[in-house]
Parts: sequence; structure tokens; C-alpha cells
Amino acid sequence: MTVVKRTSSNGFLANSLKYFYDAAEEMGLEEGLIEILSRSERKLSMSIPVEMDDGTVKVFDGFRVQHSTAVGPSKGGVRFHPNVCLDECEALAMMMTWKCSLAGIPYGGGKGGVCCEPLELSKKEKEKIARTWAARVEPLVGAWTDVPAPDVNTGGPEMVWFMDTISKMRNRLEPAIFTGKPIPLWGSKGRTAATGYGVATCGLELLKAVGAVQEGASVSIQGFGNVGTYAALTFVDAGCKVVAISDITGTYYHKDGLDIRKAVDHVQNVHPKHLLEGFEQDGMEKLDLNDVLYLDVDLFIPAALEGVITKDNADKVKARFIVEAANGPITADADAILNEKGILIVPDFLANAGGVIGSYFEWAQDLGGYFWTEEEYNERLIRIMKENFERVWTYGKEKGIFMRKAAFMVAIERVAEAHRMKGIFL
Repeated sequence: MTVVKRTSSNGFLANSLKYFYDAAEEMGLEEGLIEILSRSERKLSMSIPVEMDDGTVKVFDGFRVQHSTAVGPSKGGVRFHPNVCLDECEALAMMMTWKCSLAGIPYGGGKGGVCCEPLELSKKEKEKIARTWAARVEPLVGAWTDVPAPDVNTGGPEMVWFMDTISKMRNRLEPAIFTGKPIPLWGSKGRTAATGYGVATCGLELLKAVGAVQEGASVSIQGFGNVGTYAALTFVDAGCKVVAISDITGTYYHKDGLDIRKAVDHVQNVHPKHLLEGFEQDGMEKLDLNDVLYLDVDLFIPAALEGVITKDNADKVKARFIVEAANGPITADADAILNEKGILIVPDFLANAGGVIGSYFEWAQDLGGYFWTEEEYNERLIRIMKENFERVWTYGKEKGIFMRKAAFMVAIERVAEAHRMKGIFL
């Protein structure tokens, strides 16, 4: 038997499949398991009709993909974004499988979303979309089947609408189905900062592993949402110098380091749409949107969307190290170019696993009805992130391979072993 490799016109799914096939072949994975793990267990497409504030009716496209439940219930976010499509959700669900496996938590991978432009929606319109998405996906989700979470342009309010909708449909409270909820409604202290905190932890561990000086190390961050914000704060607290941050309004650069707390205050409390636009600091330069990709820094943190570094711009990247905070920010072709340049990369499903580890903590607390302190939460999170980094770093050194392939191989083996033990259900 020869494996017929899947292909896709969607660049992100094509990249995810390529990374998987390359790692599977390197580790000598059985052909039957390659066939199984290259496909998703379940894919749902749905229509979401909404009466808009002006009285018109608009139908949005929604999705939920469950890539694997071999290890445990599928787990993954729900994003509201104009680029959401089924192939993107499948790619993200597959990457969530490897992320959860690598983190050593009892989840498989899932992902969902709605194709919409949140900036053009009122709060009421967004609530209608969220509640209808939840009603459509209700047969597939549950604390032991599929546990969605926040992602791009979703957060605590959407999780409350999801939870409340399904709880009402089932006539019982269902807090453990969704994670990323506000603390007063079965949320977990520490969850908001978890992804950014974990990303920064991986960056600091990388500096330590290569013997680089942490104090004064320069950092640039693309994207100043939740992840970028908390990563920046953590780097600053560790003595690093965040010289650039960016969002859709441009890149904000200061060679001696930005006042990150002032920037956070501006985004959270000054700008009506929570953007960096209008942020000022003496000596700061405002650069073009994509200039953040090409700055000469020690650490670059892409924390926006996928596919921002491609074969067309990879040659212009000057950072010594890249820690992927976003999902799939570097295409496979660009990855090869960066490797040739000697740029060390901490892959996304290792670096940004703090979010799903935090979701696991929230889920466990919801199931038990017992909640931890923030100190307990952070101590456990950082311990797991450091252990995961060390495992991948050591494995890569032993095998003489880059961190991305090492992370894939470690993650794939755990899921493959679960399939070997279970067999194929006919």
C-alpha cells in the first residue's frame, strides 16, 4: 500500500498536511495511521441566519471540525473573521490535535468559526450569530465530546452566549462545554493571560537554551491583542526590551524599548475600538504595517494571523529567533528559507499551547466545581510549558532536526499510540 497524500488549495491546510506527512515519514509511521491522522473525524458546515439591526436578514457561514478524539474530547477555539472557511478550520483542528498531544493533556483537536466581519457588527448582531452557531453545533459538543474556546475576535461574552444557549436547550447548566468564560460564570483565574504568558515563557527558555543574554534582549511583536499584550508584559517583566508592537493601524517602534504598560492602557481604556492608533511616546516612530516583520531583533513574535511570512518575504526577516504565537504564521516554503538562514523557530503548537493548557485547567475546575488561585494556575502552567519546551528541544538535538519537526514527531507518536491501543472500530 502506498499512501495517497491529501492536497488542498487552501495554503494553511496544505502547509499543515505537509508538516504532518514530513514528520510521519521521518518517524516511520504506519501507512494506515498516516491515512487516519491526515483526515478529520467530523466536519460540520452550517448556515446562520440573522435579523440585522436594520431589519434585513443576512446568512453567515459557520463551521465546526473535529480532527481527532483518539486521546480525549476535541478541543479548539471558535473564531469570527472574514477569512473563516472549512479548510482553515480543518487545518487549525489538526494543529490543535498536535498541540494538545504535545502538551500532554487529555484532548484531541477541534476548531470552528463564523465567516463575518466583527468590526461591522453591533453587540446584538454578534450575540445572535453566537447563539445561532451554538444551537447549530449543539448535537456535537459536550464536556466529554468537544469543548470549544475563544479564538480570533471571540472571548468571554461569546463563551457566555454559547454556554447559556446550550444550557437552555438541554435544560441544565453546562459550564464545562466551553472554556474562556468570565470568572464570575465558571471561568478560571489566570486564563486571560495564559497564551501570552506561555509564548513569552518559550521565548525566554529559548534564550536560555542557546546561551543568549535575557536582560535587554530585543523583542518585536506583530499583533497587540490578548496574546501579544500579555507576551509583551511578560517579556518586559523579565528584563527584555520590547522595541516594536503592531496591529492593523501600523507598527510602533522605539529602539530603546516601548512603554508597554502605557500601550496596554491606551488599547484597553483610550481607543474606542481597542487599537494602538493614537498611541504616542517620545522618540517613537510609526512604521508601515508589515515593517514589524523585518526588524533586526533577537526575538520576533508573530501573534496575528496565519501565513504572514511566506517565500516572498522570508528573505527580509532579520530576527535571530522566532516564537510563533499565532497559528501557522510561517508557510512551509518560508520555513525552509528561514531554516537555511539559521533562524531558530519555536513552532506554534508548542509556543502558544498556554491557552489550551489553561483551557484544560478551567475544564478540570468546572468538572470538579473547585477553583484554584491564580498563583496555583500560573505555577502549573509555567511548569508544563517549560517541560514541553525542554522535551522538544532535547529531542530535536538528539535527532539532529529542527524544533518544528521534533515537535510534530513527539506529538504524533502519542496520538498514534492511542490508535494502536484502541484499534479501528468497525
